[in-house]
Amino acid sequence: MDYKAIYEEWLSNPYFDEATKDELRAIADDDKEIKERFYKDLEFGTAGLRGIIGAGINRMNIYVVRRATQGLANYIIKQGGQGKGVAIAYDSRHMSPEFAEEAALTLAANGIKAYKFESLRPTPELSFAVRELGCIAGLNITASHNPPEYNGYKVYWEDGAQFTPPHDKGVTAEVLAITDLSTVKTMSREAAIAAGKYEIIGQAIDDKFIAHVKAQVVNQDAIDKMQKDIRIVYTPLHGTGNIPARRALKELGFENVYVVKEQELPDGDFPTVSYPNPEAAEAFTLGLKLAKEVDADLVLATDPDADRLGVYVKDTKSGEYIPLTGNMSGSLLCDYVLSQKKAAGKIPADGQVVKSIVTTNLVDAIAASYDCELIEVLTGFKYIGQQILKDEQTGKGTYLFGMEESYGCLIGTYARDKDAISATVALCEAAAYYKTKNMTLWDAMVALYEKYGYYKDAVKSIELKGIEGLAKIQEILETLRNNTPVRIGDYHVVSARDYKLDTIKDMKTGEVKPTGLPASNVLYYDLNDGAWLCVRPSGTEPKVKFYYGVKGTSLEDADKKSAAMGEEVLAMIQKML
Repeated sequence: MDYKAIYEEWLSNPYFDEATKDELRAIADDDKEIKERFYKDLEFGTAGLRGIIGAGINRMNIYVVRRATQGLANYIIKQGGQGKGVAIAYDSRHMSPEFAEEAALTLAANGIKAYKFESLRPTPELSFAVRELGCIAGLNITASHNPPEYNGYKVYWEDGAQFTPPHDKGVTAEVLAITDLSTVKTMSREAAIAAGKYEIIGQAIDDKFIAHVKAQVVNQDAIDKMQKDIRIVYTPLHGTGNIPARRALKELGFENVYVVKEQELPDGDFPTVSYPNPEAAEAFTLGLKLAKEVDADLVLATDPDADRLGVYVKDTKSGEYIPLTGNMSGSLLCDYVLSQKKAAGKIPADGQVVKSIVTTNLVDAIAASYDCELIEVLTGFKYIGQQILKDEQTGKGTYLFGMEESYGCLIGTYARDKDAISATVALCEAAAYYKTKNMTLWDAMVALYEKYGYYKDAVKSIELKGIEGLAKIQEILETLRNNTPVRIGDYHVVSARDYKLDTIKDMKTGEVKPTGLPASNVLYYDLNDGAWLCVRPSGTEPKVKFYYGVKGTSLEDADKKSAAMGEEVLAMIQKML
């Protein structure tokens, strides 16, 4: 059926409720809006489903959630995993509780037990719960840091990581096979409970999760010495981090934790920010105001599902608070954790540091200095989780730290997704440790640059919405794929990687070898002098992203080189629009 026929089907079919039909009748004269909502099914990206809340097959609503869950149930049954159950969590967004409930009831109607959290929980706790409860899969209703009108549906497999091949393709195929939404199974909550297929979970999982977070601490002595002196400002940005982050910090002994009151409570409107992204400066406006009032050492912000952490640290020389990018905070934590493990003699011979291909090369230098193997994976923390599973299955390799540039890292293996609760604890621990050395976290960051080199990384992105935007994003990638640049600004291209074609081409010799990673529509250019550029479509937003990094001889030199590279990237984008 074409989009108009599907639109009419939603209006006429008694399966769809009147509120949904009223919403659709209101756009009867807007053909472009009808097309946007019905021209395609909402697709799985790097994080499952994610889209604008509303009626239609290209929107997030209870019918799309039921269909996705029916597809998941069909796949689980074909895999023989229906006896293991599925854990379900959700965040503070609009419709999150409703979507979680609908998913649970569809699973139950298919004979699969749903373990649903009693109230909102962070993403890493859902990852932990999947393995703790011995589930075949997990579901998390969240759109992470997207604007308020969005929600999403993340699927996890039994290893606790977001699903990867073949499971992602298998589930997607089952979902797409469902062409009549009214055939999807559901049942009442009462019937599901009576059948033993619906269980509310909460405190018992909370206690075990927090215990694992605390177990990642590598220097409790530093916390004990500085627990009265470290001042921490924290904001959950109206999301799920408030209770677990504060609990973990309190139980470890931190006494001066100041929470941004205006952003403390869950609120799907995210009224204090235009969108709740800890990468954005505006997310820290209220936190920085409070930090200056209480003379805080650091300011921390977790996104709504508490898997990503943003941070500002105080520079005592200037009195100013300096933002750390995800690359900076992740590198700082990587070096801190490895240095403490080395001091305790706890770095094994097969130790590994895992990062995504768009993450700073500073991590490579850190891993090398501790004699750890550096492993690169595709963008998406699920691939870091996949590496942990590979280590476990082969008995080769010991995971020590993993990170990606988008403000996400994981220290232990208790979870298989990035964990901002653990990162919050670890950064506060690091702040306490460096304070025993009369250093701030900014001092530690500068020391890191002085030791390894002045790496600076950034990203430029362009948003291209709708059908035309999606086509334009693909056109940009194909233009670059068919016309590999020889130079980018002041740099020449040393090698060109095409992860879709699985090739790495040496630009000087013409030699071609495989990337060794799964196929993905990503282009990467290794440049001279330690610089690089990577182009990829976002898996969660209608954007094409240009990531790049340079290496300078000083902070000023790195800033200058990065700014020049940024200008060159913008010029590249303009030529292709």
